[in-house]
Amino acid sequence: MANSIKRPSDGLAYQITRPAREAGLAKETEDGDASYLATVRVHAVDGLLLIVDVDELSDAEEADLHATAIQDTDSTYTSIEVSVGHSGNGYQVQVTNAPDAGFREGDTPTVTTAPGVILLSGEGIDGGSADRLAKDLMTLRRQQISR
Repeated sequence: MANSIKRPSDGLAYQITRPAREAGLAKETEDGDASYLATVRVHAVDGLLLIVDVDELSDAEEADLHATAIQDTDSTYTSIEVSVGHSGNGYQVQVTNAPDAGFREGDTPTVTTAPGVILLSGEGIDGGSADRLAKDLMTLRRQQISR
Protein backbone atom coordinates (compact mmCIF):
# COMPACT_ATOMS: atom_id res chain seq x y z
CA MET A 1 0.00 0.00 0.00
CA ALA A 2 1.30 3.45 -0.92
CA ASN A 3 2.07 5.99 1.78
CA SER A 4 -0.23 8.94 2.13
CA ILE A 5 0.36 12.53 3.10
CA LYS A 6 -0.19 12.78 6.85
CA ARG A 7 -0.70 15.56 9.36
CA PRO A 8 1.60 15.04 12.34
CA SER A 9 1.63 17.75 15.00
CA ASP A 10 3.81 20.12 12.96
CA GLY A 11 2.12 20.26 9.54
CA LEU A 12 1.92 17.93 6.56
CA ALA A 13 4.55 15.23 6.10
CA TYR A 14 5.22 12.27 3.85
CA GLN A 15 6.89 8.96 4.76
CA ILE A 16 9.88 8.51 2.42
CA THR A 17 11.87 5.63 3.93
CA ARG A 18 12.49 3.56 0.79
CA PRO A 19 12.68 6.52 -1.63
CA ALA A 20 15.09 8.34 0.72
CA ARG A 21 17.42 5.34 0.70
CA GLU A 22 17.14 4.94 -3.09
CA ALA A 23 17.85 8.62 -3.75
CA GLY A 24 20.63 8.84 -1.15
CA LEU A 25 18.76 11.27 1.09
CA ALA A 26 19.19 8.84 3.99
CA LYS A 27 22.25 6.67 4.50
CA GLU A 28 22.68 4.09 7.23
CA THR A 29 25.44 2.19 8.99
CA GLU A 30 25.63 -1.61 8.87
CA ASP A 31 23.68 -1.59 12.14
CA GLY A 32 20.83 0.35 10.51
CA ASP A 33 21.54 3.62 12.32
CA ALA A 34 21.23 6.80 10.28
CA SER A 35 24.64 8.14 9.26
CA TYR A 36 23.29 10.86 6.94
CA LEU A 37 19.93 12.62 6.77
CA ALA A 38 19.82 15.19 3.98
CA THR A 39 18.83 18.78 4.17
CA VAL A 40 16.39 19.17 1.30
CA ARG A 41 14.49 21.86 -0.53
CA VAL A 42 10.91 21.02 -1.40
CA HIS A 43 9.69 22.97 -4.43
CA ALA A 44 5.97 23.05 -5.26
CA VAL A 45 4.45 23.40 -8.73
CA ASP A 46 1.00 22.32 -9.91
CA GLY A 47 0.66 18.60 -9.22
CA LEU A 48 4.27 18.01 -8.21
CA LEU A 49 6.65 18.32 -5.27
CA LEU A 50 10.34 18.34 -6.22
CA ILE A 51 12.53 17.29 -3.27
CA VAL A 52 16.27 17.88 -3.76
CA ASP A 53 19.28 17.16 -1.55
CA VAL A 54 21.02 20.53 -1.21
CA ASP A 55 24.40 18.81 -0.68
CA GLU A 56 24.07 16.46 -3.67
CA LEU A 57 22.89 18.84 -6.38
CA SER A 58 24.69 21.96 -7.48
CA ASP A 59 22.69 25.18 -7.50
CA ALA A 60 22.68 25.04 -11.32
CA GLU A 61 21.35 21.46 -11.38
CA GLU A 62 18.60 22.27 -8.90
CA ALA A 63 17.68 25.45 -10.78
CA ASP A 64 17.53 23.52 -14.07
CA LEU A 65 15.11 20.95 -12.63
CA HIS A 66 12.98 23.58 -10.90
CA ALA A 67 12.88 25.85 -13.98
CA THR A 68 11.85 22.90 -16.16
CA ALA A 69 8.99 22.12 -13.76
CA ILE A 70 7.93 25.77 -13.72
CA GLN A 71 7.95 26.03 -17.51
CA ASP A 72 6.03 22.77 -17.95
CA THR A 73 3.30 23.65 -15.45
CA ASP A 74 3.35 27.42 -15.83
CA SER A 75 3.29 27.60 -12.02
CA THR A 76 5.51 27.92 -8.99
CA TYR A 77 4.70 28.18 -5.32
CA THR A 78 6.42 28.13 -1.97
CA SER A 79 9.76 26.35 -1.62
CA ILE A 80 10.82 25.20 1.83
CA GLU A 81 14.09 23.92 3.26
CA VAL A 82 13.81 21.09 5.79
CA SER A 83 15.76 18.04 6.93
CA VAL A 84 14.80 14.44 6.37
CA GLY A 85 13.70 13.25 9.81
CA HIS A 86 13.11 10.04 11.72
CA SER A 87 9.56 8.74 11.87
CA GLY A 88 8.93 5.42 13.58
CA ASN A 89 11.30 2.93 11.96
CA GLY A 90 11.86 5.08 8.89
CA TYR A 91 12.15 8.58 7.52
CA GLN A 92 9.79 11.38 6.61
CA VAL A 93 9.97 14.82 5.07
CA GLN A 94 7.83 17.83 5.93
CA VAL A 95 5.72 18.93 2.96
CA THR A 96 3.90 21.91 4.42
CA ASN A 97 3.77 23.36 0.88
CA ALA A 98 1.89 20.32 -0.47
CA PRO A 99 -1.46 22.18 -0.62
CA ASP A 100 0.18 24.72 -2.97
CA ALA A 101 0.84 21.86 -5.40
CA GLY A 102 -2.72 20.55 -5.04
CA PHE A 103 -2.14 17.78 -2.48
CA ARG A 104 -4.27 17.20 0.58
CA GLU A 105 -3.95 15.09 3.68
CA GLY A 106 -4.63 11.46 2.74
CA ASP A 107 -3.42 11.78 -0.88
CA THR A 108 -1.11 9.01 -2.10
CA PRO A 109 1.27 10.58 -4.62
CA THR A 110 3.30 8.64 -7.16
CA VAL A 111 6.96 8.58 -6.05
CA THR A 112 9.86 8.75 -8.50
CA THR A 113 13.54 8.83 -7.50
CA ALA A 114 16.95 9.58 -8.95
CA PRO A 115 20.24 10.34 -7.17
CA GLY A 116 19.64 13.28 -4.85
CA VAL A 117 16.02 13.77 -5.95
CA ILE A 118 12.55 12.54 -4.98
CA LEU A 119 9.47 13.61 -6.92
CA LEU A 120 5.93 13.33 -5.60
CA SER A 121 3.35 13.63 -8.36
CA GLY A 122 -0.40 13.52 -8.16
CA GLU A 123 -1.97 11.16 -10.65
CA GLY A 124 -5.35 12.88 -10.35
CA ILE A 125 -3.86 16.35 -10.35
CA ASP A 126 -3.53 18.34 -13.56
CA GLY A 127 -4.96 15.58 -15.78
CA GLY A 128 -2.09 13.17 -15.06
CA SER A 129 0.54 15.37 -16.69
CA ALA A 130 2.37 15.61 -13.35
CA ASP A 131 3.36 11.93 -13.64
CA ARG A 132 4.76 12.59 -17.13
CA LEU A 133 6.63 15.64 -15.85
CA ALA A 134 8.12 13.56 -13.01
CA LYS A 135 9.49 11.06 -15.54
CA ASP A 136 10.87 13.90 -17.68
CA LEU A 137 12.59 15.45 -14.67
CA MET A 138 14.15 12.10 -13.75
CA THR A 139 15.51 11.81 -17.29
CA LEU A 140 16.95 15.32 -16.96
CA ARG A 141 18.52 14.41 -13.60
CA ARG A 142 20.16 11.30 -15.04
CA GLN A 143 21.55 13.41 -17.89
CA GLN A 144 22.98 15.86 -15.34
CA ILE A 145 24.78 13.00 -13.60
CA SER A 146 26.23 11.57 -16.82
CA ARG A 147 27.81 14.89 -17.84
